Amino acid sequence: MAETARSAKRWLPLEANPDVMNQFLWGLGLPPGEAECNDVYGLDEELLEMVPKPVLAVLFLYPITPESEQERLQKDCNKQDPCDGVYFMRQTVGNACGTIGLLHAIGNITSEIKLVENSFLDRFYKSTANMDPMERALYLENDREMEVAHSDAVAAGETEASDDVNDHFICFACVNGQLYELDGRRTAPVSHGPSSPTTLLQDAAKVIKGMIAKNPNSMNFNVIAISKCTEA
Repeated sequence: MAETARSAKRWLPLEANPDVMNQFLWGLGLPPGEAECNDVYGLDEELLEMVPKPVLAVLFLYPITPESEQERLQKDCNKQDPCDGVYFMRQTVGNACGTIGLLHAIGNITSEIKLVENSFLDRFYKSTANMDPMERALYLENDREMEVAHSDAVAAGETEASDDVNDHFICFACVNGQLYELDGRRTAPVSHGPSSPTTLLQDAAKVIKGMIAKNPNSMNFNVIAISKCTEA
């Protein structure tokens, strides 16, 4: 899914399918009763209200275009404000953006959920806690366990995976009262202004609407929310 900081290795892309992502995350150490991925069927308020709450993070799949690439490169040239407390990593593996998006999502909500002790995710975040974004990327690139898990998740998808794709996953998370766009192809997180856990979905939807408006001829967009599981 689009070129990366250093495309030495390429995986097959993860399907934008909540069921596939849930099985993937649950197998890596996210307990099924803690959080789950759900489809967001539209960005209008009434459709956003249908999404299970509370929403902890939002994933967005969109097509890469020359215009989006130009905007990305321009933003990367701008000076970024410090992003204290944000878990962020670069992407060096081709087509790994779905997995990177999920790692960004879980990595920024560890205070809201409890991972299985000594599971892959538990070990991964503890091992990479003090690394910089590129060190985290290289750690993932050399992690055989994650590569196998990603491959298994790809095989569980409903459509046949192809290496020839030009779509990209990013993550939106609320950290310290700010809405951050987390994209492993960027050099740093992008702040989109104030947000809160209760308005995260609506705030992310506003940003996503703006991105979709820049590519009105495409229908290849997908939004997935990661929601905290609550007892019925």
